[in-house]
Amino acid sequence: MICVRPSNERGRTELDWLDSRHTFSFGDYHDPEQMHFRSLRVINEDWVAPASGFPPHPHRDMEIVTYLLAGELAHQDSMGNGSTIRPGEVQRMSAGVGVVHSEVNPSKEEKVHLLQIWLRPAQRGGTPGYEQRAFSVAERQGRLRLVGSRDGRDGSVTIRQDVDLHATLLAPRKSAVLPLRSGRHAWVQVARGELLVNGTKLAAGDGAALSDEKVVELAGVSDCEALLFDLA
Repeated sequence: MICVRPSNERGRTELDWLDSRHTFSFGDYHDPEQMHFRSLRVINEDWVAPASGFPPHPHRDMEIVTYLLAGELAHQDSMGNGSTIRPGEVQRMSAGVGVVHSEVNPSKEEKVHLLQIWLRPAQRGGTPGYEQRAFSVAERQGRLRLVGSRDGRDGSVTIRQDVDLHATLLAPRKSAVLPLRSGRHAWVQVARGELLVNGTKLAAGDGAALSDEKVVELAGVSDCEALLFDLA
């Protein structure tokens, strides 16, 4: 079974410095039918204006994954981490018992475009943690590259939840397939372009929840970029 979440039905926050689309309920956008999918709680697609960003703010008991699509994002947190995230890089911050961080677009001219993802952790509490990894175009082109997992295997960032997160870049008529074990579920989020998910066409900004499927097949319609979550 496939349930599509169309891009144009997402919630939206518009500020002078931020344009954000919300796949699930977030902030002032509340839809009781769109609260989460499995452990996935937030998928926000953000465009942040030059020299702007999120001032220091707290989080706890959440796994926060940031995936850059364009531009750069400067990060600082109360753990002492300071870094710049660029396209193809994945950042994971485990909020644990509590952390404060800020995210700022350091460019004076260009917007930054990103996906910010929250997953509920398998257990509440714990020491906050941070990781950042780069995944080249070659690693993601024409295949599913594991970029996040519970055990951090294959060079992926470690997420404190039973999830495998894959990133892919597909050209037209190229495909990638993920078998789903019994009892597993999947979410596909299209970042760019158009693709088919088990024969269902999705475009940029669309998402799709898959349950009771044996495989997830992604096939490029145009040059596209997508994330695929394998969830308990």
